[in-house]
Amino acid sequence: MLPYQDPARPTEERVRDLLGRMTLPEKAGLLFHAPVAVTAEGGFVERPAGPLPTAPTTEVVRDRHVRCLALMAPVSAGPLSRWHNEVQRMAAGSRLGIPVLVSSDPRHSANENPLTSVPSGGCSRWPEPLGFGALADPGAVRAFAEVVRAEYAAAGIRLALHPMADLATEPRWCRTSGTFGADPHVVARLAAAYVEGLQGADLGPGSVAAMVKHWPGAGPQAGGEDAHFASGKDQVYPDGRYEEHRNVFRPALRAGAAAVMPYYGRPVGVPGLDGVGFAFDREVIAGQLRRDEGFDRLVCTDFGLLTDTTLPDGSVWPARAWGAEHLDVAGRVLRLLDAGVDQFGGEWCPDVVAGLVEAGRLAETRVDESAGRVLTLMMRLGLFENPYVDEAHAAATVGRADFTAAGADAQRRSMVLLAGRLPLETGIRLYVEGIDPAVAARYGSLVDTPAEADAAVVRIGTPYEPRARLPEAFFHQGRLDLPADDLDHLRTLMATVPTVVDVFLDRAAVIPELAEHAAALLADFGAADDAVLDVVFGHATAEGRLPIELPSSMAAVEAHPEDRPGGTANPLFPLGHTARVPERQA
Repeated sequence: MLPYQDPARPTEERVRDLLGRMTLPEKAGLLFHAPVAVTAEGGFVERPAGPLPTAPTTEVVRDRHVRCLALMAPVSAGPLSRWHNEVQRMAAGSRLGIPVLVSSDPRHSANENPLTSVPSGGCSRWPEPLGFGALADPGAVRAFAEVVRAEYAAAGIRLALHPMADLATEPRWCRTSGTFGADPHVVARLAAAYVEGLQGADLGPGSVAAMVKHWPGAGPQAGGEDAHFASGKDQVYPDGRYEEHRNVFRPALRAGAAAVMPYYGRPVGVPGLDGVGFAFDREVIAGQLRRDEGFDRLVCTDFGLLTDTTLPDGSVWPARAWGAEHLDVAGRVLRLLDAGVDQFGGEWCPDVVAGLVEAGRLAETRVDESAGRVLTLMMRLGLFENPYVDEAHAAATVGRADFTAAGADAQRRSMVLLAGRLPLETGIRLYVEGIDPAVAARYGSLVDTPAEADAAVVRIGTPYEPRARLPEAFFHQGRLDLPADDLDHLRTLMATVPTVVDVFLDRAAVIPELAEHAAALLADFGAADDAVLDVVFGHATAEGRLPIELPSSMAAVEAHPEDRPGGTANPLFPLGHTARVPERQA
Protein backbone atom coordinates (compact mmCIF):
# COMPACT_ATOMS: atom_id res chain seq x y z
CA MET A 1 0.00 0.00 0.00
CA LEU A 2 1.36 3.38 -1.02
CA PRO A 3 1.34 6.11 1.67
CA TYR A 4 -1.46 8.13 0.03
CA GLN A 5 -3.63 5.01 -0.02
CA ASP A 6 -3.28 4.41 3.72
CA PRO A 7 -6.21 5.92 5.68
CA ALA A 8 -4.33 5.42 8.94
CA ARG A 9 -1.81 8.07 7.97
CA PRO A 10 -2.51 11.79 8.60
CA THR A 11 -4.33 13.46 5.71
CA GLU A 12 -1.55 16.04 5.25
CA GLU A 13 1.01 13.24 4.81
CA ARG A 14 -1.20 11.40 2.33
CA VAL A 15 -1.76 14.53 0.28
CA ARG A 16 1.93 15.39 0.23
CA ASP A 17 2.81 11.88 -0.92
CA LEU A 18 0.22 11.88 -3.69
CA LEU A 19 1.20 15.31 -4.98
CA GLY A 20 4.77 14.06 -5.22
CA ARG A 21 3.65 11.26 -7.52
CA MET A 22 1.43 13.37 -9.80
CA THR A 23 2.37 14.86 -13.15
CA LEU A 24 1.67 18.51 -13.89
CA PRO A 25 -1.36 17.69 -16.11
CA GLU A 26 -2.81 15.50 -13.35
CA LYS A 27 -2.45 18.32 -10.83
CA ALA A 28 -3.88 20.89 -13.24
CA GLY A 29 -6.99 18.75 -13.76
CA LEU A 30 -7.85 19.09 -10.06
CA LEU A 31 -8.22 22.85 -10.48
CA PHE A 32 -11.28 22.48 -12.72
CA HIS A 33 -14.91 21.79 -11.82
CA ALA A 34 -16.65 20.67 -15.02
CA PRO A 35 -20.43 20.50 -15.60
CA VAL A 36 -21.63 17.14 -16.94
CA ALA A 37 -24.93 15.68 -18.06
CA VAL A 38 -26.28 12.13 -17.73
CA THR A 39 -28.69 10.25 -19.96
CA ALA A 40 -32.02 9.10 -18.54
CA GLU A 41 -30.63 5.55 -18.48
CA GLY A 42 -27.49 6.58 -16.60
CA GLY A 43 -25.12 6.80 -19.55
CA PHE A 44 -22.31 9.25 -20.23
CA VAL A 45 -23.04 12.37 -22.30
CA GLU A 46 -20.14 13.08 -24.62
CA ARG A 47 -21.63 15.87 -26.73
CA PRO A 48 -23.34 19.08 -25.58
CA ALA A 49 -26.99 18.49 -24.74
CA GLY A 50 -29.77 20.79 -23.61
CA PRO A 51 -29.85 24.59 -23.54
CA LEU A 52 -26.33 24.92 -22.10
CA PRO A 53 -23.17 23.05 -23.07
CA THR A 54 -21.74 20.41 -20.75
CA ALA A 55 -18.33 18.76 -20.75
CA PRO A 56 -17.67 15.43 -22.54
CA THR A 57 -17.50 13.08 -19.57
CA THR A 58 -14.96 10.54 -20.79
CA GLU A 59 -12.61 13.15 -22.18
CA VAL A 60 -12.51 15.34 -19.08
CA VAL A 61 -12.08 12.44 -16.65
CA ARG A 62 -9.78 10.14 -18.63
CA ASP A 63 -7.79 12.56 -20.75
CA ARG A 64 -7.90 15.88 -18.91
CA HIS A 65 -7.65 14.43 -15.38
CA VAL A 66 -10.60 16.48 -14.10
CA ARG A 67 -11.90 15.01 -10.85
CA CYS A 68 -14.68 17.39 -9.80
CA LEU A 69 -17.90 17.09 -11.80
CA ALA A 70 -21.01 19.25 -11.35
CA LEU A 71 -24.06 17.15 -12.11
CA MET A 72 -26.51 19.09 -14.26
CA ALA A 73 -29.04 16.31 -14.95
CA PRO A 74 -32.38 15.54 -13.24
CA VAL A 75 -31.83 11.79 -13.40
CA SER A 76 -33.58 9.41 -11.01
CA ALA A 77 -31.63 7.62 -8.29
CA GLY A 78 -31.17 4.25 -9.98
CA PRO A 79 -29.63 5.50 -13.24
CA LEU A 80 -27.75 8.24 -11.42
CA SER A 81 -26.08 5.81 -9.01
CA ARG A 82 -25.15 3.51 -11.93
CA TRP A 83 -23.61 6.47 -13.76
CA HIS A 84 -21.74 7.45 -10.63
CA ASN A 85 -20.22 4.01 -10.20
CA GLU A 86 -19.18 3.89 -13.86
CA VAL A 87 -17.45 7.26 -13.54
CA GLN A 88 -15.63 6.02 -10.45
CA ARG A 89 -14.57 2.83 -12.21
CA MET A 90 -13.12 4.88 -15.05
CA ALA A 91 -11.24 7.07 -12.55
CA ALA A 92 -10.00 4.01 -10.66
CA GLY A 93 -8.41 2.75 -13.87
CA SER A 94 -6.23 5.85 -14.16
CA ARG A 95 -2.53 5.81 -13.28
CA LEU A 96 -3.03 6.87 -9.64
CA GLY A 97 -6.67 5.88 -9.19
CA ILE A 98 -7.78 9.31 -7.97
CA PRO A 99 -11.59 9.20 -7.49
CA VAL A 100 -14.21 11.69 -8.67
CA LEU A 101 -16.02 14.19 -6.45
CA VAL A 102 -19.57 14.82 -7.72
CA SER A 103 -21.38 18.06 -6.87
CA SER A 104 -24.83 19.48 -7.51
CA ASP A 105 -26.86 22.64 -7.29
CA PRO A 106 -30.05 22.36 -5.17
CA ARG A 107 -32.42 19.53 -6.11
CA HIS A 108 -35.16 19.77 -3.47
CA SER A 109 -37.17 22.88 -4.37
CA ALA A 110 -39.46 24.46 -6.95
CA ASN A 111 -37.00 26.65 -8.86
CA GLU A 112 -36.94 25.77 -12.56
CA ASN A 113 -33.83 27.73 -13.57
CA PRO A 114 -31.23 25.18 -14.80
CA LEU A 115 -28.43 27.65 -14.08
CA THR A 116 -29.24 27.80 -10.38
CA SER A 117 -30.94 24.50 -9.52
CA VAL A 118 -31.68 21.04 -10.87
CA PRO A 119 -35.14 19.43 -11.14
CA SER A 120 -35.44 16.91 -8.36
CA GLY A 121 -34.77 13.61 -10.14
CA GLY A 122 -36.95 12.01 -7.48
CA CYS A 123 -35.63 13.87 -4.42
CA SER A 124 -38.15 14.87 -1.79
CA ARG A 125 -39.70 18.29 -2.42
CA TRP A 126 -39.34 21.10 0.10
CA PRO A 127 -39.92 24.84 0.08
CA GLU A 128 -37.25 27.10 -1.30
CA PRO A 129 -34.69 28.31 1.26
CA LEU A 130 -36.72 31.53 1.44
CA GLY A 131 -39.47 29.45 3.06
CA PHE A 132 -37.08 28.35 5.77
CA GLY A 133 -36.30 32.03 6.24
CA ALA A 134 -40.02 32.49 6.87
CA LEU A 135 -39.87 29.86 9.62
CA ALA A 136 -36.56 31.25 11.02
CA ASP A 137 -35.99 27.91 12.75
CA PRO A 138 -32.40 26.57 12.71
CA GLY A 139 -33.66 23.16 13.82
CA ALA A 140 -35.94 22.91 10.79
CA VAL A 141 -33.09 23.88 8.47
CA ARG A 142 -30.74 21.39 10.09
CA ALA A 143 -33.31 18.61 9.70
CA PHE A 144 -33.85 19.53 6.05
CA ALA A 145 -30.11 19.53 5.37
CA GLU A 146 -29.82 16.08 6.97
CA VAL A 147 -32.38 14.82 4.45
CA VAL A 148 -30.42 16.45 1.63
CA ARG A 149 -27.31 14.73 2.95
CA ALA A 150 -28.99 11.32 3.01
CA GLU A 151 -30.43 11.61 -0.50
CA TYR A 152 -27.33 13.16 -2.07
CA ALA A 153 -24.88 10.73 -0.49
CA ALA A 154 -26.99 7.71 -1.44
CA ALA A 155 -26.72 8.68 -5.12
CA GLY A 156 -23.04 9.67 -4.94
CA ILE A 157 -23.32 13.47 -4.68
CA ARG A 158 -20.81 14.43 -2.01
CA LEU A 159 -20.51 18.20 -2.52
CA ALA A 160 -23.49 20.55 -2.33
CA LEU A 161 -23.10 23.82 -4.24
CA HIS A 162 -25.16 25.47 -1.52
CA PRO A 163 -26.31 27.01 0.79
CA MET A 164 -26.60 30.66 -0.19
CA ALA A 165 -25.73 32.99 2.68
CA ASP A 166 -26.56 36.10 0.66
CA LEU A 167 -28.81 38.81 2.06
CA ALA A 168 -31.82 39.41 -0.22
CA THR A 169 -31.81 43.18 0.17
CA GLU A 170 -32.65 44.20 -3.42
CA PRO A 171 -36.36 43.40 -4.05
CA ARG A 172 -35.90 42.79 -7.78
CA TRP A 173 -33.01 40.32 -7.47
CA CYS A 174 -33.87 37.06 -9.22
CA ARG A 175 -31.86 34.85 -6.83
CA THR A 176 -33.95 35.78 -3.79
CA SER A 177 -35.72 32.43 -3.54
CA GLY A 178 -32.42 30.64 -2.96
CA THR A 179 -31.59 32.82 0.05
CA PHE A 180 -32.90 32.70 3.61
CA GLY A 181 -34.22 36.25 3.25
CA ALA A 182 -33.21 39.75 4.23
CA ASP A 183 -32.80 39.58 8.02
CA PRO A 184 -29.04 39.37 8.71
CA HIS A 185 -29.44 37.53 12.02
CA VAL A 186 -31.83 34.94 10.58
CA VAL A 187 -29.73 34.36 7.45
CA ALA A 188 -26.53 33.93 9.45
CA ARG A 189 -28.07 31.38 11.83
CA LEU A 190 -29.81 29.39 9.12
CA ALA A 191 -26.81 29.20 6.81
CA ALA A 192 -24.73 27.81 9.68
CA ALA A 193 -27.46 25.29 10.54
CA TYR A 194 -27.53 24.16 6.91
CA VAL A 195 -23.78 23.51 6.94
CA GLU A 196 -24.13 21.57 10.19
CA GLY A 197 -26.91 19.42 8.74
CA LEU A 198 -24.99 18.64 5.55
CA GLN A 199 -21.60 17.94 7.07
CA GLY A 200 -22.41 16.71 10.56
CA ALA A 201 -20.26 17.46 13.57
CA ASP A 202 -17.07 16.77 11.58
CA LEU A 203 -16.45 16.53 7.87
CA GLY A 204 -15.96 12.83 7.15
CA PRO A 205 -17.14 9.77 5.20
CA GLY A 206 -20.74 10.35 6.32
CA SER A 207 -20.79 13.99 5.19
CA VAL A 208 -21.88 15.93 2.18
CA ALA A 209 -19.51 18.89 1.92
CA ALA A 210 -21.08 22.35 1.81
CA MET A 211 -19.94 25.07 -0.59
CA VAL A 212 -21.29 28.30 0.89
CA LYS A 213 -22.02 31.04 -1.62
CA HIS A 214 -21.74 33.76 -2.82
CA TRP A 215 -18.91 35.37 -0.84
CA PRO A 216 -18.93 38.22 0.19
CA GLY A 217 -22.65 38.63 -0.49
CA ALA A 218 -24.38 38.76 -3.86
CA GLY A 219 -27.60 40.52 -2.89
CA PRO A 220 -27.07 44.23 -3.67
CA GLN A 221 -27.21 43.99 -7.47
CA ALA A 222 -27.48 47.38 -9.15
CA GLY A 223 -31.07 47.83 -10.27
CA GLY A 224 -31.77 44.22 -9.32
CA GLU A 225 -30.14 42.88 -12.50
CA ASP A 226 -28.22 39.64 -11.98
CA ALA A 227 -24.46 39.34 -12.46
CA HIS A 228 -24.80 36.35 -14.78
CA PHE A 229 -25.17 39.05 -17.44
CA ALA A 230 -23.30 42.22 -18.36
CA SER A 231 -26.39 44.28 -17.50
CA GLY A 232 -25.93 43.22 -13.87
CA LYS A 233 -22.16 43.20 -13.45
CA ASP A 234 -22.20 45.88 -10.71
CA GLN A 235 -22.91 45.46 -7.01
CA VAL A 236 -23.60 48.72 -5.22
CA TYR A 237 -23.73 49.83 -1.60
CA PRO A 238 -25.63 53.16 -1.39
CA ASP A 239 -26.18 52.56 2.34
CA GLY A 240 -22.55 51.57 2.98
CA ARG A 241 -23.44 48.04 4.10
CA TYR A 242 -20.71 46.00 2.41
CA GLU A 243 -19.45 44.66 5.74
CA GLU A 244 -22.95 43.71 6.88
CA HIS A 245 -23.39 41.53 3.79
CA ARG A 246 -19.98 39.94 4.28
CA ASN A 247 -20.34 39.34 8.01
CA VAL A 248 -23.44 37.19 7.52
CA PHE A 249 -21.14 34.43 6.19
CA ARG A 250 -19.12 34.19 9.39
CA PRO A 251 -21.29 31.61 11.27
CA ALA A 252 -21.32 29.26 8.25
CA LEU A 253 -17.54 29.51 7.97
CA ARG A 254 -17.15 28.82 11.66
CA ALA A 255 -19.48 25.84 11.32
CA GLY A 256 -16.76 24.30 9.16
CA ALA A 257 -18.01 24.90 5.62
CA ALA A 258 -15.79 22.83 3.34
CA ALA A 259 -15.79 25.31 0.48
CA VAL A 260 -16.73 28.85 -0.53
CA MET A 261 -17.90 30.22 -3.88
CA PRO A 262 -17.46 33.95 -4.65
CA TYR A 263 -19.98 35.70 -6.90
CA TYR A 264 -19.52 37.28 -10.31
CA GLY A 265 -20.35 40.85 -9.32
CA ARG A 266 -17.83 43.69 -9.20
CA PRO A 267 -18.29 45.95 -6.16
CA VAL A 268 -18.62 49.64 -6.90
CA GLY A 269 -17.26 52.26 -4.53
CA VAL A 270 -15.98 49.95 -1.77
CA PRO A 271 -12.72 51.30 -0.31
CA GLY A 272 -9.77 48.93 -0.64
CA LEU A 273 -11.28 46.84 -3.44
CA ASP A 274 -10.23 46.91 -7.08
CA GLY A 275 -13.64 47.08 -8.73
CA VAL A 276 -13.23 43.69 -10.41
CA GLY A 277 -15.39 40.61 -9.95
CA PHE A 278 -15.08 39.30 -6.40
CA ALA A 279 -13.16 36.16 -7.38
CA PHE A 280 -10.53 38.26 -9.17
CA ASP A 281 -9.88 40.52 -6.17
CA ARG A 282 -6.97 39.47 -3.98
CA GLU A 283 -8.23 41.53 -1.05
CA VAL A 284 -11.61 39.78 -1.15
CA ILE A 285 -10.25 36.19 -1.29
CA ALA A 286 -6.67 36.11 0.04
CA GLY A 287 -7.38 39.05 2.34
CA GLN A 288 -10.88 39.14 3.77
CA LEU A 289 -11.65 35.42 3.42
CA ARG A 290 -8.35 33.69 4.07
CA ARG A 291 -6.44 36.24 6.18
CA ASP A 292 -9.29 37.79 8.17
CA GLU A 293 -11.62 34.80 8.52
CA GLY A 294 -8.87 32.19 8.66
CA PHE A 295 -10.46 30.15 5.87
CA ASP A 296 -7.88 27.66 4.55
CA ARG A 297 -10.21 25.33 2.67
CA LEU A 298 -11.40 25.17 -0.94
CA VAL A 299 -12.45 28.27 -2.91
CA CYS A 300 -14.19 27.58 -6.24
CA THR A 301 -15.30 30.32 -8.61
CA ASP A 302 -18.85 30.57 -9.84
CA PHE A 303 -19.26 28.99 -13.23
CA GLY A 304 -17.90 30.47 -16.43
CA LEU A 305 -15.28 33.10 -15.56
CA LEU A 306 -12.68 31.97 -18.07
CA THR A 307 -14.25 31.11 -21.41
CA ASP A 308 -17.18 32.37 -23.47
CA THR A 309 -20.06 29.97 -24.07
CA THR A 310 -21.46 29.31 -27.54
CA LEU A 311 -25.17 28.59 -27.18
CA PRO A 312 -27.19 26.21 -29.37
CA ASP A 313 -28.51 29.11 -31.47
CA GLY A 314 -24.95 30.18 -32.26
CA SER A 315 -24.98 33.24 -30.00
CA VAL A 316 -22.18 33.81 -27.51
CA TRP A 317 -22.68 34.20 -23.77
CA PRO A 318 -19.60 36.08 -22.55
CA ALA A 319 -17.54 34.82 -19.65
CA ARG A 320 -18.54 36.57 -16.41
CA ALA A 321 -15.07 38.10 -16.01
CA TRP A 322 -16.41 41.49 -14.95
CA GLY A 323 -13.60 43.99 -14.65
CA ALA A 324 -11.21 41.51 -16.24
CA GLU A 325 -12.80 41.30 -19.68
CA HIS A 326 -9.60 42.64 -21.22
CA LEU A 327 -7.59 39.62 -20.06
CA ASP A 328 -7.27 36.49 -22.16
CA VAL A 329 -8.05 33.09 -20.64
CA ALA A 330 -4.50 32.62 -19.39
CA GLY A 331 -4.50 36.11 -17.87
CA ARG A 332 -7.74 35.39 -16.05
CA VAL A 333 -6.34 32.13 -14.68
CA LEU A 334 -3.30 33.97 -13.33
CA ARG A 335 -5.38 36.75 -11.80
CA LEU A 336 -7.74 34.28 -10.10
CA LEU A 337 -4.96 32.11 -8.71
CA ASP A 338 -3.15 35.19 -7.44
CA ALA A 339 -6.37 36.26 -5.73
CA GLY A 340 -6.45 32.98 -3.79
CA VAL A 341 -8.92 30.89 -5.78
CA ASP A 342 -8.38 27.10 -6.05
CA GLN A 343 -10.86 25.90 -8.67
CA PHE A 344 -12.46 27.25 -11.83
CA GLY A 345 -16.16 26.42 -11.83
CA GLY A 346 -17.84 25.35 -15.05
CA GLU A 347 -14.56 25.07 -16.96
CA TRP A 348 -12.43 22.21 -18.31
CA CYS A 349 -9.21 23.63 -19.77
CA PRO A 350 -6.40 22.37 -17.50
CA ASP A 351 -3.99 22.65 -20.43
CA VAL A 352 -4.03 26.42 -19.82
CA VAL A 353 -2.72 25.94 -16.27
CA ALA A 354 -0.10 23.44 -17.39
CA GLY A 355 0.98 25.77 -20.19
CA LEU A 356 1.45 28.66 -17.77
CA VAL A 357 3.72 26.55 -15.58
CA GLU A 358 5.72 25.30 -18.56
CA ALA A 359 6.12 28.89 -19.79
CA GLY A 360 7.46 29.99 -16.41
CA ARG A 361 4.52 32.30 -15.73
CA LEU A 362 3.07 30.24 -12.86
CA ALA A 363 4.93 28.38 -10.13
CA GLU A 364 4.07 24.69 -9.87
CA THR A 365 4.04 25.10 -6.10
CA ARG A 366 0.99 27.38 -6.53
CA VAL A 367 -0.76 24.58 -8.44
CA ASP A 368 0.22 22.16 -5.66
CA GLU A 369 -1.39 24.44 -3.07
CA SER A 370 -4.79 24.36 -4.73
CA ALA A 371 -4.59 20.75 -5.87
CA GLY A 372 -3.74 19.84 -2.29
CA ARG A 373 -6.93 21.48 -1.04
CA VAL A 374 -9.00 19.44 -3.50
CA LEU A 375 -7.27 16.19 -2.47
CA THR A 376 -7.69 17.03 1.21
CA LEU A 377 -11.43 17.42 0.78
CA MET A 378 -11.71 14.15 -1.14
CA MET A 379 -9.70 12.27 1.46
CA ARG A 380 -11.70 13.67 4.37
CA LEU A 381 -14.89 12.53 2.63
CA GLY A 382 -13.46 8.99 2.40
CA LEU A 383 -13.59 8.84 -1.39
CA PHE A 384 -10.19 7.19 -1.70
CA GLU A 385 -11.36 4.30 0.50
CA ASN A 386 -14.86 3.85 -0.95
CA PRO A 387 -15.93 5.98 -3.91
CA TYR A 388 -18.83 3.70 -4.92
CA VAL A 389 -22.49 3.71 -3.90
CA ASP A 390 -25.02 0.92 -3.39
CA GLU A 391 -27.49 1.25 -6.24
CA ALA A 392 -30.31 -0.48 -4.36
CA HIS A 393 -29.77 1.76 -1.35
CA ALA A 394 -29.85 4.85 -3.58
CA ALA A 395 -33.18 3.83 -5.13
CA ALA A 396 -34.63 3.12 -1.68
CA THR A 397 -33.37 6.36 -0.12
CA VAL A 398 -33.94 9.14 -2.65
CA GLY A 399 -37.54 10.32 -2.28
CA ARG A 400 -38.17 8.09 0.74
CA ALA A 401 -41.71 8.35 2.09
CA ASP A 402 -40.75 9.96 5.40
CA PHE A 403 -38.52 12.49 3.63
CA THR A 404 -41.35 13.35 1.26
CA ALA A 405 -43.82 13.75 4.13
CA ALA A 406 -41.42 16.02 6.02
CA GLY A 407 -40.95 18.16 2.91
CA ALA A 408 -44.70 18.47 2.42
CA ASP A 409 -45.11 19.51 6.05
CA ALA A 410 -42.43 22.18 5.65
CA GLN A 411 -44.19 23.51 2.54
CA ARG A 412 -47.36 24.06 4.60
CA ARG A 413 -45.69 25.47 7.70
CA SER A 414 -43.52 27.95 5.82
CA MET A 415 -46.43 29.77 4.15
CA VAL A 416 -47.31 33.27 5.31
CA LEU A 417 -50.83 34.62 5.74
CA LEU A 418 -50.36 38.18 4.47
CA ALA A 419 -53.90 39.53 4.79
CA GLY A 420 -57.46 38.42 5.52
CA ARG A 421 -58.71 35.44 7.48
CA LEU A 422 -58.75 31.71 6.85
CA PRO A 423 -59.97 28.98 6.67
CA LEU A 424 -62.67 28.46 4.09
CA GLU A 425 -65.33 25.87 4.77
CA THR A 426 -64.73 22.45 3.23
CA GLY A 427 -67.34 21.36 0.70
CA ILE A 428 -68.32 24.81 -0.58
CA ARG A 429 -68.88 25.58 -4.25
CA LEU A 430 -65.38 26.38 -5.41
CA TYR A 431 -63.88 28.11 -8.45
CA VAL A 432 -60.12 27.74 -8.99
CA GLU A 433 -57.40 29.07 -11.27
CA GLY A 434 -53.79 27.93 -11.37
CA ILE A 435 -54.69 24.77 -9.43
CA ASP A 436 -55.11 21.19 -10.59
CA PRO A 437 -58.91 20.63 -10.64
CA ALA A 438 -58.45 17.02 -9.56
CA VAL A 439 -56.73 18.20 -6.39
CA ALA A 440 -59.20 21.04 -5.77
CA ALA A 441 -62.16 18.65 -6.06
CA ARG A 442 -61.08 17.06 -2.77
CA TYR A 443 -61.85 20.33 -0.95
CA GLY A 444 -65.05 21.58 -2.54
CA SER A 445 -67.62 21.20 -5.27
CA LEU A 446 -65.98 22.66 -8.37
CA VAL A 447 -67.90 25.08 -10.56
CA ASP A 448 -67.06 26.48 -13.98
CA THR A 449 -67.55 30.21 -13.39
CA PRO A 450 -66.91 32.62 -10.53
CA ALA A 451 -70.59 33.62 -10.46
CA GLU A 452 -71.56 30.06 -9.44
CA ALA A 453 -69.03 29.86 -6.61
CA ASP A 454 -69.16 30.52 -2.89
CA ALA A 455 -65.41 31.28 -3.03
CA ALA A 456 -62.50 31.24 -5.43
CA VAL A 457 -58.90 30.17 -4.87
CA VAL A 458 -56.26 31.42 -7.29
CA ARG A 459 -52.53 30.66 -7.44
CA ILE A 460 -50.18 33.08 -9.19
CA GLY A 461 -46.45 33.61 -9.43
CA THR A 462 -44.45 36.69 -8.58
CA PRO A 463 -44.64 39.13 -11.51
CA TYR A 464 -41.57 39.60 -13.70
CA GLU A 465 -40.58 40.88 -17.13
CA PRO A 466 -39.72 37.97 -19.44
CA ARG A 467 -36.42 38.27 -21.25
CA ALA A 468 -36.35 37.28 -24.90
CA ARG A 469 -33.26 35.09 -25.16
CA LEU A 470 -31.67 32.21 -23.32
CA PRO A 471 -30.06 31.94 -20.89
CA GLU A 472 -31.39 35.26 -19.52
CA ALA A 473 -34.94 34.04 -20.09
CA PHE A 474 -34.41 31.55 -17.24
CA PHE A 475 -34.14 34.42 -14.75
CA HIS A 476 -37.15 36.30 -13.35
CA GLN A 477 -36.02 39.92 -13.45
CA GLY A 478 -37.44 43.40 -13.90
CA ARG A 479 -40.66 44.91 -12.56
CA LEU A 480 -42.50 43.40 -9.60
CA ASP A 481 -46.02 44.69 -10.24
CA LEU A 482 -48.76 42.82 -12.07
CA PRO A 483 -49.28 43.50 -15.78
CA ALA A 484 -52.45 45.48 -16.47
CA ASP A 485 -54.35 42.59 -18.08
CA ASP A 486 -53.60 40.23 -15.19
CA LEU A 487 -54.56 42.87 -12.65
CA ASP A 488 -57.83 43.65 -14.42
CA HIS A 489 -58.72 39.96 -14.48
CA LEU A 490 -58.03 39.51 -10.77
CA ARG A 491 -59.94 42.68 -9.87
CA THR A 492 -62.98 41.40 -11.76
CA LEU A 493 -62.71 38.01 -10.06
CA MET A 494 -62.34 39.52 -6.57
CA ALA A 495 -65.36 41.78 -7.22
CA THR A 496 -67.45 38.77 -8.26
CA VAL A 497 -66.72 36.27 -5.50
CA PRO A 498 -64.69 36.19 -2.27
CA THR A 499 -61.24 35.20 -3.52
CA VAL A 500 -58.23 33.73 -1.81
CA VAL A 501 -55.04 34.55 -3.72
CA ASP A 502 -51.88 32.55 -3.14
CA VAL A 503 -48.64 34.06 -4.49
CA PHE A 504 -45.50 31.99 -5.01
CA LEU A 505 -42.86 34.45 -3.81
CA ASP A 506 -39.60 33.68 -5.57
CA ARG A 507 -38.72 37.34 -4.90
CA ALA A 508 -40.65 40.38 -3.67
CA ALA A 509 -43.95 41.34 -5.31
CA VAL A 510 -45.74 44.68 -5.56
CA ILE A 511 -49.37 43.66 -5.05
CA PRO A 512 -51.27 46.35 -3.10
CA GLU A 513 -54.46 45.73 -5.11
CA LEU A 514 -54.53 42.09 -4.02
CA ALA A 515 -53.97 43.01 -0.39
CA GLU A 516 -56.89 45.42 -0.57
CA HIS A 517 -59.46 43.30 -2.38
CA ALA A 518 -58.66 39.61 -1.75
CA ALA A 519 -60.65 37.80 0.91
CA ALA A 520 -57.29 36.39 1.99
CA LEU A 521 -53.79 36.77 0.63
CA LEU A 522 -51.34 33.94 1.16
CA ALA A 523 -47.65 33.57 0.25
CA ASP A 524 -45.90 30.29 -0.45
CA PHE A 525 -42.25 29.57 -1.19
CA GLY A 526 -42.65 26.48 -3.30
CA ALA A 527 -45.66 24.33 -2.44
CA ALA A 528 -47.84 21.71 -4.07
CA ASP A 529 -51.52 22.46 -4.70
CA ASP A 530 -52.67 20.21 -1.87
CA ALA A 531 -50.30 21.96 0.55
CA VAL A 532 -51.80 25.35 -0.33
CA LEU A 533 -55.36 24.08 -0.14
CA ASP A 534 -54.73 22.39 3.21
CA VAL A 535 -53.81 25.81 4.59
CA VAL A 536 -56.73 27.55 2.86
CA PHE A 537 -59.23 25.05 4.27
CA GLY A 538 -57.74 24.83 7.75
CA HIS A 539 -56.21 21.37 7.61
CA ALA A 540 -52.78 22.94 8.22
CA THR A 541 -51.52 26.26 9.56
CA ALA A 542 -49.30 28.79 7.83
CA GLU A 543 -46.66 29.51 10.47
CA GLY A 544 -44.26 31.72 8.51
CA ARG A 545 -43.41 35.39 8.75
CA LEU A 546 -42.27 37.38 5.75
CA PRO A 547 -38.53 36.80 5.23
CA ILE A 548 -38.39 39.75 2.81
CA GLU A 549 -40.27 43.02 2.60
CA LEU A 550 -43.11 43.51 0.10
CA PRO A 551 -42.93 47.10 -1.20
CA SER A 552 -46.03 49.18 -1.86
CA SER A 553 -44.95 50.50 -5.27
CA MET A 554 -42.32 50.29 -7.96
CA ALA A 555 -41.34 53.86 -7.13
CA ALA A 556 -40.46 52.71 -3.62
CA VAL A 557 -38.43 49.83 -5.04
CA GLU A 558 -36.48 52.09 -7.37
CA ALA A 559 -35.71 54.57 -4.57
CA HIS A 560 -34.56 51.88 -2.15
CA PRO A 561 -30.79 51.36 -1.54
CA GLU A 562 -29.89 47.96 -2.98
CA ASP A 563 -27.86 46.96 0.09
CA ARG A 564 -30.43 47.79 2.80
CA PRO A 565 -32.45 44.95 4.41
CA GLY A 566 -36.05 46.13 4.11
CA GLY A 567 -36.86 49.76 4.70
CA THR A 568 -38.68 50.71 1.50
CA ALA A 569 -41.00 53.70 1.86
CA ASN A 570 -44.38 52.74 3.35
CA PRO A 571 -44.03 49.01 2.70
CA LEU A 572 -47.14 47.04 1.94
CA PHE A 573 -45.93 44.31 4.30
CA PRO A 574 -42.70 44.79 6.29
CA LEU A 575 -40.03 42.22 6.99
CA GLY A 576 -41.39 39.75 9.58
CA HIS A 577 -45.06 40.44 8.83
CA THR A 578 -47.86 37.93 9.34
CA ALA A 579 -51.62 38.36 9.61
CA ARG A 580 -51.95 35.07 11.46
CA VAL A 581 -53.63 35.45 14.84
CA PRO A 582 -51.19 34.18 17.49
CA GLU A 583 -52.28 31.11 19.41
CA ARG A 584 -53.47 31.81 22.94
CA GLN A 585 -51.07 31.00 25.70
CA ALA A 586 -52.18 28.16 27.96
